[in-house]
Amino acid sequence: MSAGTYAPRPGAAPLGRMIAAQTALETRMLLRNGEQLLLTVIIPTLLLVLFSAVDIVDTGAGESVDFLAPGILALAVMSTAFTGQAIATGFERRYGVLKRLAASPLPRWALMTSKTLAVLVTEVLQVVLLTVIAFALGWSPQGNPVAVLLLLVLGTAAFSGLGLLMAGTLRAEATLAAANLVFLLLLVGGGVIVPLDKFPDAVQSVLGLLPIAALSDGLRDVLQHGAAMPWGDLGILAVWAVLGLGAAARFFRWE
Repeated sequence: MSAGTYAPRPGAAPLGRMIAAQTALETRMLLRNGEQLLLTVIIPTLLLVLFSAVDIVDTGAGESVDFLAPGILALAVMSTAFTGQAIATGFERRYGVLKRLAASPLPRWALMTSKTLAVLVTEVLQVVLLTVIAFALGWSPQGNPVAVLLLLVLGTAAFSGLGLLMAGTLRAEATLAAANLVFLLLLVGGGVIVPLDKFPDAVQSVLGLLPIAALSDGLRDVLQHGAAMPWGDLGILAVWAVLGLGAAARFFRWE
């Protein structure tokens, strides 16, 4: 046996393996955080069950769950991609976690990719859970699954960019307060539970441009009304995704 058989081979792991390992770590951290579970699972589930079972808000003709389920799916995307990610990333930045990770062989763009993939994994679990509950409540979805997938992906990109922008520019405490405040405001005024047509006309036109309104209305058009492809809502989400991710890449501070 030659002397060099057990010679060390220093160097970084393949990029794909590093991203997969970081994604698995980010996913476990998301699912172990109590506040994250409250935002991503418990609140959307309670809202879906409560407003479907109790006639509190006039959701128009048909079953309440047919109106509510698409909006709750949109809320789940926002809670994970925006609120949860902004808070978690903000405190990672404050405690120097991001600074240390940025010094590792994992490129910064790959770290952001891992965070986004972890968000997508969490969202798949959310969608499955909420869909099962909605079916149990009598939901009857219809429409094009491809359109639903496009809406969810663009919505995730839009909210992820905005969440990373907030986490990378504000202090952690400010991010915590602002992210939760935005979550509550968009829950009320984003067409998730209260239809946008209940607001004054001038307000409707502004609210309709918000990413949560575009996502919830787009999902509702497809899943409740059977629309083929809600191009207008997809366009709004695409603009938010480009602006949010672009601004996050430009202004994100790692320490």
